[in-house]
Amino acid sequence: MESTAMSISTSSGHMRRRAAVGFLALAALLVPAPVASAGETRSDDIAPVILLDGAKGAEGIAAAGSTKFYAGDLVTGDIYRGDIRKDKATKFIDAPDGRMAVGMKADRHNDLLFVAGGPTGRAYVYDTDTGKTVKTFQLTRKEAFINDVALTDHGAWFTNSRQAELYFIPVDDDGDLGKVRTLTLKGPAADTSKQFNLNGIAYSRDARRLVVAHTGNQELYTVSPRTGASTEITGVTVPNVDGVLVKGDTVWAVQNFSNQISRLRVNFHESTAKLREVITSPDFNIPTTAALFDDTLAAVNAKFGVPNAKTFEVVTVDARTNATK
Repeated sequence: MESTAMSISTSSGHMRRRAAVGFLALAALLVPAPVASAGETRSDDIAPVILLDGAKGAEGIAAAGSTKFYAGDLVTGDIYRGDIRKDKATKFIDAPDGRMAVGMKADRHNDLLFVAGGPTGRAYVYDTDTGKTVKTFQLTRKEAFINDVALTDHGAWFTNSRQAELYFIPVDDDGDLGKVRTLTLKGPAADTSKQFNLNGIAYSRDARRLVVAHTGNQELYTVSPRTGASTEITGVTVPNVDGVLVKGDTVWAVQNFSNQISRLRVNFHESTAKLREVITSPDFNIPTTAALFDDTLAAVNAKFGVPNAKTFEVVTVDARTNATK
């Protein structure tokens, strides 16, 4: 089934805040309160904690170069730009009222930033040179929580935590955006019986498969981007799984209320995985998504359910603390 991309006028700031508060309340009910974690030592040229200066919420992050990143304000939809060598990120895009910013990915080749719009059912595409909106897409008019984004060589894939569907926005060689395609899922990834279902998404170029996280099932699945058929990655369980990253045969699974990131080695041919290590930090406070910078992970603290949270930040940790595994 195919739907047409269309520009959307923005709604009121009150609606935006109500939707964001509702999501935060749901997240607080789903899982227990945060626990303390042991940390890792960071090198002197990388900031251990990076403040998102003025943010009212946080959820998504995207690598934008060797040290630069974008991060989103979940509540307002604003986009911050920062550097893992500095202790503060500043607002880059002042989003129009009615937007939210959940997961995101940066297409450096075409200077585009793709942002998931949560309960709006929308995706937003920004020009990373000017900060202007390139296009707004209505991915679905069904009940939705558009949660995260993965990039391939041909476009961007989005998850919906409320529907057994993925959405694809094509990008051609000139950086022009095409019409949205809807991919209906089959197999275990199509399970929508939980309060919160599909969440993070990444793309394995080696396996030519999407990797999706299912929060409710505490599992990871591979998905064929052509047919929508899904297969469970067996051998591991990932409670509170949120965002995922893939590089070669390594998958990093961010586990929000567990305050940890699990590094897995995945055999995509057999669809099996082994846990190699659990990465923690005393600065984690409900991390949701992460970006990879060589041997460093930068994870966003969403602080879901944390009373009176007034500041939001990015925390850096070693991507591989145990070099022997």
